Amino acid sequence: MQEQATRSSHVALFLNTLAFTVCFACWMLNGVLVTFLVDNQVYNWSPVQIGWLMGLPVLTGALFRLPAGVLTDRFGGKPVYSLLLVLCAVPMFLLSKVDSFLGFALCSFGFGFTGVSFAIGIAFTSVWYPKKWQGTALGIFGAGNAGAAITTLLAPTILKNLTNSGADIDAWRTLPVIYAVALLVMGVIFFLFSTNKKPATRAKTVSGMLKPLKDIRVWRFGLYYFLVFGCFVAFSQWLVPYFVNVYMMPLVTAGIFAAAFSLPSGLIRALGGWMSDKLSARSVMYWVLGISTVACLMLVVPKMQITSPGKGIMAKGPGTVTEVTPTYIMVGTSKYEVKEHINGLGDVEDKIMIWPRKEVWQEPIVELGESVSKKQLIAKGVSRIYFQATMWVFAVLVILIGSVWGIGKAAVYKFIPDYFPEEVGVVGGMVGVLGGLGGFFCPIVFGYLLEYTGLWTSCWMFMFGLSLICLVWLYRVSQQALKAEAPQTAREFERHVQPE
Repeated sequence: MQEQATRSSHVALFLNTLAFTVCFACWMLNGVLVTFLVDNQVYNWSPVQIGWLMGLPVLTGALFRLPAGVLTDRFGGKPVYSLLLVLCAVPMFLLSKVDSFLGFALCSFGFGFTGVSFAIGIAFTSVWYPKKWQGTALGIFGAGNAGAAITTLLAPTILKNLTNSGADIDAWRTLPVIYAVALLVMGVIFFLFSTNKKPATRAKTVSGMLKPLKDIRVWRFGLYYFLVFGCFVAFSQWLVPYFVNVYMMPLVTAGIFAAAFSLPSGLIRALGGWMSDKLSARSVMYWVLGISTVACLMLVVPKMQITSPGKGIMAKGPGTVTEVTPTYIMVGTSKYEVKEHINGLGDVEDKIMIWPRKEVWQEPIVELGESVSKKQLIAKGVSRIYFQATMWVFAVLVILIGSVWGIGKAAVYKFIPDYFPEEVGVVGGMVGVLGGLGGFFCPIVFGYLLEYTGLWTSCWMFMFGLSLICLVWLYRVSQQALKAEAPQTAREFERHVQPE
């Protein structure tokens, strides 16, 4: 960690961010490519096979982030990053030659190493900046997450042009070649123009470098990152079938909405870094987790129509039913007004409704000539509540969550150099592993929840619970820190909050 930011620092940051953007775009390639190949019946892969092909790169990039962070701390970012970019270009190029599920899986495993670029870039960026610049610098670097949106937006159009709208379908093989060339060129540029720099941990043994992983704080940061990064990666892919199934969107339109979720989340990360420097990472995370909890709770309620018993009509005295119409019932000489059903929800699908809408009516349950007793139910009440879960409100909330998570990603990595200034690569790598595993496991969890509950919004139930756990843990740790650092202030606070 330097005492002052220099021109070399900014050059290193620019190269790290550019390389990370290229790597992240490659990391997310299968989400578009596999879907294109299956939709065009190039391969008849099952949903399970499709899931594995989409998940393998994410899994590889998650599991090997820790070793990548250790290597960066030991040898510096220049050789490690350059070598990664060049080596990943090989399986990416070989992807254009394969013609089987196994070949696709092996190549996907290989180019999935582009996902470890995050751990390398975090460690290599951190050593170039002083403590007061850490949040901003790491936030700018993290904006490379926008590479996911680049692939989501551009790859479908490139495939359409390469294959002449499907007329020359085998031309899809040019796309992996384009990505491989991008990786190779980026690797050469990084090697030629970057300057190597190592942290003080280079003299430590491997066991000494891994010692910080015994600290529970590392795993707490990892849980935060599981939420703000892992779930971001998961929803970058999950939102496409969500929009298609819940709102019946065309696939292309669903992809645009999914990109609207992922693009701001990547770009706003730089703002999150700046906010963390100015306000502290802890304060920013309070807002991030609080907004995430509330927004996910709002998304839990699905599009639905509920019919329930309502207020009925009871006879005020005994008698015989002399007349029954949709608007009233005559029992002897007593007339009972009945609220008629006018189908007030008939046109709700054509409107934009933010709030639930209710209609109530009553239905006679007695027949002409029937004898009734006092307080006998003669007309049952029916209440129907309709909640549209309008697509536009949903989209706004989803984009809000994506943006808030983008800020949170920067805040989590502001914590690391504050608490572990000489082990950023190792700790950042471990936190990145846990975050990446979120991107792999969350779609699987979402799938099981959907199958078990039958509700697409069950994924937001999971997100609400996870956000709440993170928020409560942050609050408890903050209170413990406050008591340790300023016990008198903490006692005064407790007396005001919980008066005796």
